[in-house]
Amino acid sequence: MAESKSKFCGVKSLSQYDEKNVLDIVERVSKSVVNISTIRLVYSMFYQMVPVKGVGSGTIIGEEGYVLTNNHVIQDAERMNVTLWDGKVLKAKLEGSCTAHDTAVVKMEKKGDFTVAEIGDSDKLRVGQRVYAIGNPFGLSGGPTVTSGVISAVKRTIDSERGLLENLVQTDAAINPGNSGGPLVDLEGRVVAINTAIVPFAQGIGFAIPINSAKQCSDEIVEKGISARPWLGIVGLSLTEEIARYYDLPVDKGVVLTRIMEGSPAERGGLLVGDIIVKLDNKPVPHIEDLSREIRERKVGSKMRVSVFRNGKERVLDVTLSQTP
Repeated sequence: MAESKSKFCGVKSLSQYDEKNVLDIVERVSKSVVNISTIRLVYSMFYQMVPVKGVGSGTIIGEEGYVLTNNHVIQDAERMNVTLWDGKVLKAKLEGSCTAHDTAVVKMEKKGDFTVAEIGDSDKLRVGQRVYAIGNPFGLSGGPTVTSGVISAVKRTIDSERGLLENLVQTDAAINPGNSGGPLVDLEGRVVAINTAIVPFAQGIGFAIPINSAKQCSDEIVEKGISARPWLGIVGLSLTEEIARYYDLPVDKGVVLTRIMEGSPAERGGLLVGDIIVKLDNKPVPHIEDLSREIRERKVGSKMRVSVFRNGKERVLDVTLSQTP
């Protein structure tokens, strides 16, 4: 009986220690989380310009007042204010954005003694790892809200209303409207992802941008004032065995081009709708995600040899990537 009591006490003690540790982390990290309120001007049904309010979250990433958030939080905003954890309100302006990763950087108008978030390494995330989502859902006053969960999956791709979002982290930590732009942190309080999307009518499914991808964009914005992303200018879909059999195609893996943007590198390089891209620089790209990743890892101005199947024959075209417009 004494042994059983001792084990029970040990578990209780561990629980108390874990809770205190979490509370300390949440308190520390919450000071680096801000509320972002925006004003957009849109046309009403009577063609009059009317102001529309928006709200989101952000993470302080620089002592100079830089805040990392989602591009869709601040997109087309005429004015924006940032509210700190202590209730102080500062004006802010957009420094730059990276639409491909739905990230943006805004800068607060005044320098101050800001609490800067500690950045983690999203490449080391593991499925089942516990995380905490911090943000300002629904613009509620009283400071950031915290929800907990686990990493449900990594390298997810979703087709959202903002376009194709790739290499996302999936979590079951509750992400609500207003949480966008807030951090997803690990047990050490390090930011491992930026909350970005929820799936309507689904429970326990939220997505976040890996911090390594977001940081790559934010570093370019802070250092250069822009985020120069490479661009091919195509819309395509992954080829499957079923589609290949139905249309009697010579390959069953690759990316079928369904649209070529006018004036894009793809158009200038001679790519056509209906082409099937199978390789980039002799490296297979069996799915659209592989093609997007290969392009993303290159630089603006990079030249590449694109292998395509057209009318049953393989061709090789030279394409030079340009900057995403």
